[in-house]
Amino acid sequence: MADEGFTHPRLAAIYDALDADRGDLDAYVRMVEEFGARQVLDVGCGTGVFALLLAGRGVEVVGVDPALASLDVARGKPGSDRVRWIHGDASALPPLSVDLVTMTANVAQQIVGADAWRETLRGAYAALRPGGRLVFETRDPARRAWEGWNREASYAVTDVPGAGVVESWVEVTRVEGPLVTFRWTYVFASDGRTLTSDSTLRFRERAEVEAELGARGFVVEDVRDAPDRPGKELVFVARRP
Repeated sequence: MADEGFTHPRLAAIYDALDADRGDLDAYVRMVEEFGARQVLDVGCGTGVFALLLAGRGVEVVGVDPALASLDVARGKPGSDRVRWIHGDASALPPLSVDLVTMTANVAQQIVGADAWRETLRGAYAALRPGGRLVFETRDPARRAWEGWNREASYAVTDVPGAGVVESWVEVTRVEGPLVTFRWTYVFASDGRTLTSDSTLRFRERAEVEAELGARGFVVEDVRDAPDRPGKELVFVARRP
């Protein structure tokens, strides 16, 4: 189940404007080039920023996401006809044979259930050709990133084209073991309406991730740093033998 921030049409429409700096995707573009990937499956593609970036470079891309409102935004963007969009998740994909499967940003951590995570890895493995790779990131739990998620640090006022001025901020509402739940609040100046979106992320230890990948048949080739967030992220590169 995707969060309201992705499934509510009004929130999906402003997502890109509120998260305008996508420098985190540069490392993924470089890995597409590093591995010579010509066919990519982007799991949790959201509003299609990464999928369209690759398609503009001539890469054949399939984008899958469970949030229809986000896919509607993606389909409305220039060049969207160059991407194959699928409403769903990695557990129920059509037959594919891609060079690379990606889960950028929070996608891997938003798959919190053990069964859902195993099915996601299984689906990614099935979609890859032999020798293809799965690449995704997860925050290093030791850095306790959630301790900085509060209104004071996150409050912003953004003038969104077509939507007007929007106030936004995030606050952590619950921490239970590896699960961190937080709430984004959005206030629209145009009509005074307030919308919220609750999210939960699972902070997985490196050994836990490596064990799950191995159990699903992957070979872990590398665990990298995120160059734009040094010391904060674990970027896994796993190969289907």
